[in-house]
Amino acid sequence: MATVFYQNDANPAALQDKTIAVFGYGSQGHAQAQNLRDSGYDVIIGLDPQRGSAKQARADGMTVVAPAEAAKRADWIQILTPDETQAEFYESSIKPHLRKGKILGFSHGFSIHFKTIKPPKDVDVVMIAPKSPGHLLRRVYAQGGGVPSLLAIHQDASGRAHEFALSYAHGIGSTRAGVLQTTFKEETESDLFGEQAVLCGGLTSLMQKGFETLVAAGYAPEIAYFECVHEVKLIVDLIYEGGLSRMRYSISNTAEYGDLTRGEMVVGDETRKAMKKVLKQIQSGKFAEEWIKENKKGGKKFAKLREAAKQHPIEKVGEQLRAMMSWLPTDKKKSTEAAKPTGPKVVNA
Repeated sequence: MATVFYQNDANPAALQDKTIAVFGYGSQGHAQAQNLRDSGYDVIIGLDPQRGSAKQARADGMTVVAPAEAAKRADWIQILTPDETQAEFYESSIKPHLRKGKILGFSHGFSIHFKTIKPPKDVDVVMIAPKSPGHLLRRVYAQGGGVPSLLAIHQDASGRAHEFALSYAHGIGSTRAGVLQTTFKEETESDLFGEQAVLCGGLTSLMQKGFETLVAAGYAPEIAYFECVHEVKLIVDLIYEGGLSRMRYSISNTAEYGDLTRGEMVVGDETRKAMKKVLKQIQSGKFAEEWIKENKKGGKKFAKLREAAKQHPIEKVGEQLRAMMSWLPTDKKKSTEAAKPTGPKVVNA
């Protein structure tokens, strides 16, 4: 079982006299920065002052300075830019300003575990990874609660890295819920596996294959969408609230029997073999190498895959059906889609 830390385990004063620079003001950046500020910590945002996110940060009352200047001024450097561009950003804006006694912080272990970033030995290297989207981290904190986080130590040059990391976790509100001890290796590999095999890759592929199976058998695409995509949220919400047992308690006996007798036929031994293959590619570094190489080549393959996925019939049918659902935030969704880049993600700094 993982070791869990709470409020009484943290020393908030450990970072009270230090400047924390948060690099990136996206989902995690805005939430972590604002929570830290509201906890009484000295926070600055490292961003190009001309970026739209920098303007938003200033509107939120944050102090914004250029990345290199922020790295120079900071005692704690929290890098929240995309994995695929972190190494380049680190080399240009962070590395020249690292010195003995500074703390290098992350919320995902990709760059450290796969050694695309190699920090000097005289700095602490830690990870505090909230287990929720940034908007939820911020909202729950503002309500007086917190979301759980993972804590890992890669380098403890000061002898106080764990104390500093818990202080940071306290500042974003996570010690209110619980902070679980892990390692950069465990967090990185399990996170990538979860995304690829279950949460994103596995789930989207399962939904698409179900949709395609029903349509190919002559069922209306709209009916197939409702059964294989729309209702996924209803099931996931029940699992989120109380686990698999809560979901099975809430559905019909017919559905539960079908779950317990047919689920293994679809996701069984062959799927486990495929999952083990995915995990081995993550553990060996093959996936990381492939992803980094893809971005160095300009992300052309990624862009083609993304565009092809958008053209799948499931997306067209879904768009039509969602137009019937007045409760959905359609304007927000459209603006988000329009703003999303078609190529690789860019550095959020």
